[in-house]
Amino acid sequence: MTLEDFVTQFADQFDDTDASEITASTEFHLLDEWSSLTGMGVIALIKTEYGKTITGKELRECETVEDVYNLVASK
Repeated sequence: MTLEDFVTQFADQFDDTDASEITASTEFHLLDEWSSLTGMGVIALIKTEYGKTITGKELRECETVEDVYNLVASK
């Protein structure tokens, strides 16, 4: 798992936000499209693609996409 690949897959969870707007340093909670449903999609992505489980609380504690990547990498 590379950060670049993770950012690409993370960005794919957004339908209306251009993927080029999402980088490792993006504060994803500030995106207009961010919602609890998008969060569920991210949690599901992490489970299916990486075989790791994160909680909604852990995701809410992350500020940037890289924070989520680091969380997944630490599991």
